[in-house]
Amino acid sequence: MSSTWMTTRAWLLMLPLLVVMVAVIGWPLVDTVGLSFTDAKLVGTGGSYVGFDNYTNMLSSSNFSRTLVTTTLFAVVSVAAEMVIGVLAALLLNQQFHGRAILRALMILPWALPTVVNATLWRLIYNPEYGALNAALTQLNLIDAYRSWLGEPATALTALIVADCWKNFPLVALIALAALQAVPRDITAASLVDGAGPFNRFRFVILPYLAGPLMVALVLRTIEAFKVFDIIWVMTRGGPANSTRTLSILVYQEAFSFQRAGSGASLALIVTLLVTVLAVAYAALVRKTAGSAA
Repeated sequence: MSSTWMTTRAWLLMLPLLVVMVAVIGWPLVDTVGLSFTDAKLVGTGGSYVGFDNYTNMLSSSNFSRTLVTTTLFAVVSVAAEMVIGVLAALLLNQQFHGRAILRALMILPWALPTVVNATLWRLIYNPEYGALNAALTQLNLIDAYRSWLGEPATALTALIVADCWKNFPLVALIALAALQAVPRDITAASLVDGAGPFNRFRFVILPYLAGPLMVALVLRTIEAFKVFDIIWVMTRGGPANSTRTLSILVYQEAFSFQRAGSGASLALIVTLLVTVLAVAYAALVRKTAGSAA
């Protein structure tokens, strides 16, 4: 069978999938690009052509710059915390102790919970009137009175980061735990015989096996954190005083709350471009890490 026929057959087999992708992804994307160059409203006429005004107005607005800083801060802090906590949890669960299987199963629960359920639980924990966090801190004499953790701009973003870390660190832990299973026992035993301490064993023996899988986890979590919407929308809706408003929430508000479909489409494409650049940069970093490991 000729290679030309094999190639043609492969394309024919992929044709239904390509048609679905064009219908579901391609056409809406093209329509969004066209919409971004108009002043169309969500309800009403299609709007008139305004060129790049939507993009220039959005990129030069203070709302966009503040929201970009908030989004970046949320992504960097939450992902960094999840990576550290996830690796520490994986190292713990890789040890031999009674009840390890139960603890591994329990660790998956936060990640398995739907994000809306997770966000609702943390809203109850942070409740300023009967929240468990306020009750625990007052009983420990760490605070004098109940506080509105989600109602104060100084603490709202930190509270969201804690909730997001609790939700997503199990993913990092599971990836790291799977990588730890590949570490040869004889190498770790030899490092113990040579007198290597815990830090040196982790740095020179374990970390090289974790580098590749952790890079994948870093890519996945950074992209997800950068376009986060659901957990913040359920807990604070971007408040108080827009202190927790991220780019995805700004897109929603611009397009649906303010019904400015044209500028909302331009902002959505800007966010898509930022996430794409981030994904490409991380992909290059992953290939570099894999090449150095090989």
